[in-house]
Amino acid sequence: MALNHTYDARLLQQETTVGAGVQVLLLTLLGTAIGLGPAGWLTGLAFALATWAVLTRAVLRSRLRSFGPANRVTLGRSILVGGVTALVADSFESSPPVTVFVGLTAVALILDGVDGKVARRTGTSTALGARFDMEVDAFLILVLSVYVSMSLGPWVLLIGGMRYAFVAAAKALPWLNGELPPSMARKTVAALQGVALLVAASGLLPYAANAVVVAFALASLVWSFGRDVLWLWSVRDRRQSAAQPSRDEGLKPVAELVAGG
Repeated sequence: MALNHTYDARLLQQETTVGAGVQVLLLTLLGTAIGLGPAGWLTGLAFALATWAVLTRAVLRSRLRSFGPANRVTLGRSILVGGVTALVADSFESSPPVTVFVGLTAVALILDGVDGKVARRTGTSTALGARFDMEVDAFLILVLSVYVSMSLGPWVLLIGGMRYAFVAAAKALPWLNGELPPSMARKTVAALQGVALLVAASGLLPYAANAVVVAFALASLVWSFGRDVLWLWSVRDRRQSAAQPSRDEGLKPVAELVAGG
């Protein structure tokens, strides 16, 4: 059994290592094609190393039997996000080619709707896969908001930073960690952020139009987060009561409690 576990661990490590290797290959292609500067190279390599380290540790701790097709799609998206991150870091010195930047970002956004479908159809949905997908999405939005903020202003950073601010707040307010009910509106608003930021980054629209598009995306995000926070606040007492047995219930025999009496 120990040998099988070692074998599985090596397979998982191979998957994440191949992902890091492909990330470096993409950076090499970008460097050859457009000439990445030091900032782009360092940021891209740091992203590759961090992704490899965090993902390897996560898959080994999760004890997955295999990496799975859905996670491979998400890993591919992560590689594209690493390329976009390198281009954004490089843009502080020189603007990246719009076609390359938009192409990498567009494919990463399109694939966002693929990994979930692959997971459901192959029966390989896991908590790790969902978290991996969420983190890749959040980081792409953060990177895009940094890029767009250079032309529209620092207020755009609110889009990329809102999810991370929510996570930080949840550490101080545990009731924010409650499970939210499924919501198509939430998914739509999340998808809108990437599309709006990509439109603004492409430069296809005038400055005023880009500002309106991104402002609408930010307003919808504030509404979505606000609605979720209010819902979590409304059910916090109910969940705390369910988690703590009443004083009378605590006096019942253990066998009776287990039996649901």
